[in-house]
Amino acid sequence: MTVTELARAAGVSVGLISQVERGISDPSLETLRRIAMALETPLFGLFAEADGERVAVVRKDARMFVRSPHGGITYQRLSAGTGKIEVLEGQLEPGAASSEEPWSHPSEECVVVLTGRLVAEVDGARHELRAGDSATFDSRSPHRYLNETAKPVRFLLSITPPSY
Repeated sequence: MTVTELARAAGVSVGLISQVERGISDPSLETLRRIAMALETPLFGLFAEADGERVAVVRKDARMFVRSPHGGITYQRLSAGTGKIEVLEGQLEPGAASSEEPWSHPSEECVVVLTGRLVAEVDGARHELRAGDSATFDSRSPHRYLNETAKPVRFLLSITPPSY
């Protein structure tokens, strides 16, 4: 795929793709999602390393880290990124959302709230979760996460198979 074809498929400029490719610019989380969808690869697959050991250990200080352009949400990949499941630790800041609009991807998802309160908005329905609560759903349903409180919320997210 050429840079022009990728840019067109992702709905971004050729210049942006070129800058990202050369390490001049860091794309936003939304741009990374668009690129991953255009390449038909999981979002964190953009950072995947070659298959290695039978047991993949991910050290805390070596986790893959992604932040939204506005800093409202951060994800750290806890899984190695080479398997059939992706495990992320997320933090959503007060008043923030995981995305501006609900979106979907071809997976199944399970979210577990570690601290705080989280709203899982799935297919237009709101599910309020507190620490220790979880929700599992088909990620093909449009969804997003909201923090409507004054404190950050931390959560674990398991996605299988890994997708955008």
